Amino acid sequence: MKTNAARLLDRLGIAYELREYEVDREELGAEHVARKVGMPAEQVFKTLVARGERTGVLFAVVAGDTELDLKALAQLSGDRRVEMVPLKEVQPLTGYVRGGVTALACKKPYPAFVDETLELFDRVAVSAGVRGTQILLAPADYLRATDGRVGAIARQKGRDGL
Repeated sequence: MKTNAARLLDRLGIAYELREYEVDREELGAEHVARKVGMPAEQVFKTLVARGERTGVLFAVVAGDTELDLKALAQLSGDRRVEMVPLKEVQPLTGYVRGGVTALACKKPYPAFVDETLELFDRVAVSAGVRGTQILLAPADYLRATDGRVGAIARQKGRDGL
């Protein structure tokens, strides 16, 4: 299935692979998706929607086996404070539902801040803009397509960030 995200990559001349999987509506987490598409969770990146008091709405893209560090995201984005956008606001802001959010071909061009671990891999997976489909592509191409800014914005799950 061609999504708006895939169409954007086509327009930019970026090579990618679409990988479809059966959706389990009870389990939409990135680690579960990674198992479904046969990739390690550290190579499957989830796109989270946050809001900074200066930047406004922004995307935070982190590996599936990590958590977003809001303090680090605030520092990278130039905000004093960043908070997650409530789930009920995600679709109206982005045009995407939970489990299908991507910084590619979003409803509005929000800035994307991407964890630096993305650059460790030859290929990564991100949502194609719908549940049940991931886009596999080179990290440099993803950054070019999203105009993403790279920095350390994730931490291992279970750490409190103090």
